[in-house]
Amino acid sequence: MTAAPAKADWLEYRPAPQDFDGRVIMVTGATAGIGRAVARELVRSGATVILHGRNEKVLEALYQELKVLGPEPSVAQIDLERAQGPQYQQLVDEIESRYGRLDGLLHNAALLGSLTPIDQYDVPTFMRVMHVNVTAAFILTRQLLPLLRASQDAAVLFTSSGVGKRGRAYWGAYSISKFACEGLTQVLAHEMEGNSAVRVNILDPGKVRTSMRRQAYPSEAQETLPTPESLTGPYVALLGPASRGVTGQRFEAQAAR
Repeated sequence: MTAAPAKADWLEYRPAPQDFDGRVIMVTGATAGIGRAVARELVRSGATVILHGRNEKVLEALYQELKVLGPEPSVAQIDLERAQGPQYQQLVDEIESRYGRLDGLLHNAALLGSLTPIDQYDVPTFMRVMHVNVTAAFILTRQLLPLLRASQDAAVLFTSSGVGKRGRAYWGAYSISKFACEGLTQVLAHEMEGNSAVRVNILDPGKVRTSMRRQAYPSEAQETLPTPESLTGPYVALLGPASRGVTGQRFEAQAAR
């Protein structure tokens, strides 16, 4: 899988009115940051969005906000850190019963963990980060694959990071988890290619004005960073018909800036 910048026109990408009509797309970590911005843009573009989060009140507020902008979204409340098989199966059953298929899946939910040397890294924290960022993403993808295969044009999009391309001291579990997501993307893309309509890619958003970025770089001037809303173009393009036929690729959202 080769690294490639997001196409220049994807930075300002806005789909045609019909591009997302009838499409059902799930966004994990939809209640804040990039996930919230992408979910909002997808609804405005005509997609039916399944909003994932772990906080019921925050999800309900987001649902109320977005339902007036386009097709009515739905809510998937799952704590990826603690969810077991029955919760995942219930989600699959609800999506199948309501929509019959899934046309897109954005893996955006993630934990940062701590910025600590490996020889001092807290083992339970390491396990939590790896579970949420990798294992839960694998489980969710595995369980939803039949519904993705039922689509005539499905997209799975993982989220990477600069430290998922080259490891950096003290980034510990987060960096390692993003390397794992890169590998999961490659394996799944190779398995899907040629025998399904499911394409699989991964996107590195770069430096973005989010709470996770603030946690990692508390002294950084946040106002100098691009907002999540300014970077939705590549996400929407990779989840919709603009990326049809593109699979197994790693993209960098801000490379063309």
